[in-house]
Amino acid sequence: MRTDLVINYSKKTFEFKQPSGTSRGILTLKKSWFLEVSKLNQPNVVGIGECSVISGLSPEYTSDLEYEKILDELIKNPTLDLASYPSIQFGLETALLDLVNGGKGVYFLNDFARGTQKIPINGLVWMGSTEFMQDQIESKIHEGFTTIKLKIGAIDSKREMDLLEGIRKRYNENEITIRVDANGAFGLSEAKIVLQRLRELHVHSIEQPIAKGNWEEMALLSASNTIPIALDEELIGIYDLESKVKLLTSIQPQFIVLKPSLHGGISGCREWITLAEELGIGWWMTSALESNIGLDAIAQFTAEFKNELPQGLGTGSLYLNNIESNLTVEKGYIFKKNPN
Repeated sequence: MRTDLVINYSKKTFEFKQPSGTSRGILTLKKSWFLEVSKLNQPNVVGIGECSVISGLSPEYTSDLEYEKILDELIKNPTLDLASYPSIQFGLETALLDLVNGGKGVYFLNDFARGTQKIPINGLVWMGSTEFMQDQIESKIHEGFTTIKLKIGAIDSKREMDLLEGIRKRYNENEITIRVDANGAFGLSEAKIVLQRLRELHVHSIEQPIAKGNWEEMALLSASNTIPIALDEELIGIYDLESKVKLLTSIQPQFIVLKPSLHGGISGCREWITLAEELGIGWWMTSALESNIGLDAIAQFTAEFKNELPQGLGTGSLYLNNIESNLTVEKGYIFKKNPN
């Protein structure tokens, strides 16, 4: 029971250093709510967790007002069932973990939290003009990333393929791994053409080539073995074990991509990982544009597993007004520098 908990929250709006494009539009601002959790008999020890939402993607977010109604209810009832509110589930779970470990930003007692483990990550290239995307590619390679992830599906398909071909002309698949994320941008017929071209360019995988909810079509793409299919948005809104099993066995993807703020928090993602590993499906973790607080929690959580794939945890430099952190990214790895 959590009847001895005191919960408060505050909101912060983060400003992108530069507009960041996805197939869902251009992002310039990003909102998060921060839960502060303490115990009645120990008010000076405070655990902090981030509730990160993306408008149009987070299922529980329709407006600030409605979202804060849920948070107000949580304050009154700390035992509130948060299964259908994954961002709040994640925020509360991490705040409670922080509280248990002394309110020092330690969520898991592992080597990453202690600053002795580095996690490989991909370098993310946002959508934009050809020149903008090319500049990002050059920057990521110069910074030492050996896995590059590109958002595709918004600009002209030929130009996107030209960008990928430009990488392949200089680096083979053993030197630079290419991942792409379509965010559901393609229809089935177009996706088949795109996947074949990506195969020719030795692309590692494609996230969510078609819109979520089209299980039969996604299963066809997965079964084609053209290139590996990774599910992302497809997992949103699926919280019970039976539905998770049905999704994974119906589509049989090669990978799933997990975001705790979208896919059931820490507990929900643990369940997805267990199922995926039982079914021989690979996975990696990705942030959902959290600030450094949520990103740190996700990185520590990721370090609980033996997963050597590059993770999607390179978003700490997105914001002008990010929260100060000792998270450091160097040569394609994220780690904690001089941890407390």
